[in-house]
Amino acid sequence: MEQTHLTSSEWNVLTCLWERHPQTVMQLVAALNERVGWAKSTTITTLRRMEDKGLVHCETAGKGRSYSPAVEREGAVVAETRSFLDRVYQGSVGLMMSAMAHRQELSKEEIVQLKAILDEAERGSGK
Repeated sequence: MEQTHLTSSEWNVLTCLWERHPQTVMQLVAALNERVGWAKSTTITTLRRMEDKGLVHCETAGKGRSYSPAVEREGAVVAETRSFLDRVYQGSVGLMMSAMAHRQELSKEEIVQLKAILDEAERGSGK
């Protein structure tokens, strides 16, 4: 499936479904009401639109409907990260990290984690 930019509402629904699926409409209504204060109608409308876009799978059993994600979390995260980098930092990870580091947004633990990630990437790239 071609990656689609997800709206904030779609992220909310998919997050619930990535955590546990399938879920019935009423389970999603309760979860999304608790998380973001949505009414039942908002959840149902969002699910219908997401089904039309191919973002969720719907199965009907009797009178009930249950939903599962049609997109994988990792793929959605990678696509959203790339979109963010392209929009905000002209595609440059280095520019983003520089902005974070200069504003002292990174903890020592995060810096250690990033160094480990970069070391692993360097080993994996054969450099």
